Amino acid sequence: MCVAVPGRVVWIGEAAGASIPARIETAETTQDVDLVMIPEASVGDYVITHSGYAIKLVPADTARGTLRMLGIDP
Repeated sequence: MCVAVPGRVVWIGEAAGASIPARIETAETTQDVDLVMIPEASVGDYVITHSGYAIKLVPADTARGTLRMLGIDP
């Protein structure tokens, strides 16, 4: 079983070829990811990632609820 923790998009860079660099934040951790699979994502959106790629947008209320349930202050 895998637990996916939503991260909030805090920065989106300039698209280059088949890549859209971005940075997400979960609690006090940041991670560089690629938004190529969900190019409609915006700063402030919550996403689920896998292997460095954002793969799904998550509604903000759902993401915040999940984070609270895990003991992480959204």
